[in-house]
Amino acid sequence: MAASPTADRPYSMELAPGEHAFFGRGTPGSPVDIMLDDPAVSRRAGEITAIADYWLLSNLNTTKTYVVDNPEGGGEFLKIPPGRIGAPIPFEFSRVSLPAVDGTVSFLVFAPQHVHAPPGRAEGGTATQVAYPLDQNAKYFRILVALCEPRLRDPASSRIPTIPEIMERLPGLGLSRTAIGFHIGYLAEKKLHVKDPHGGEGKADWQRHALVSLAMRFDLVTSAHLALLPVPGR
Repeated sequence: MAASPTADRPYSMELAPGEHAFFGRGTPGSPVDIMLDDPAVSRRAGEITAIADYWLLSNLNTTKTYVVDNPEGGGEFLKIPPGRIGAPIPFEFSRVSLPAVDGTVSFLVFAPQHVHAPPGRAEGGTATQVAYPLDQNAKYFRILVALCEPRLRDPASSRIPTIPEIMERLPGLGLSRTAIGFHIGYLAEKKLHVKDPHGGEGKADWQRHALVSLAMRFDLVTSAHLALLPVPGR
C-alpha cells in the first residue's frame, strides 16, 4: 500500500513469488514502488520480496530499526535492525512501520493464506493431554476474556483491567469482588499454572498480568472471544 499513490504507484500492488518491491521516499532518478513521503525516510529505505506464502524484508537503512507487527495478533511484532537483509516475516497480515518526523509512517502487507497440515494422529501410545483445559462456557473464561480485552482491541495497550473494572464489564454474571478474585486465582493456579515471577514478594496484581501474557502468547483467547462479553457501553 503506497502512502502517496500516483498513477505509477497505486494504493495496492501484487507481487508474485520471486518478485520484489522497493519502498522509501524515492527520487525522480530513482523511483520506488511504495512511496513513503516523509523527510525522515530514506530515499530507498527497504525492499520486500515475495516468497510463496511468506515474504522477506530488507532494511536498507544504516541507522534506523523498522518494526513489523501483526495488527490481528496479540501484540506480535518483529524488529528489523539496520542493514538486515532478507528477514523472513511469518504474518499473513502485517504493518511495516518506519520512524518519521512526526512519529511513524507505515504500510500494510497481505501475504497468501498459510498452508496448514491436515489433522491426524499417530497410531499407538498414550493419548496426548490438553495443556490448558479451559471451558469457554465457564465464568472464569469470561473473566479471562475481560482481562485480555484491552490487548485484543489494541495490541499496543499495556492496560490490565482491575477487579472493579471486571465487575463493571461483566454485570450479568452477578459476581462480587471476592468471587472474581477467586476465579482469577483458580485460573492462575489450577488452569494455566502461572508462576509468581517475584517468589511471592512482588505486586499483588501479578496474577492478572501473568494470565494475560500467557493467554495472548498461546492464543488461548482471541478477538473472536470478545463476542462473549456484553457490547461496550450497554
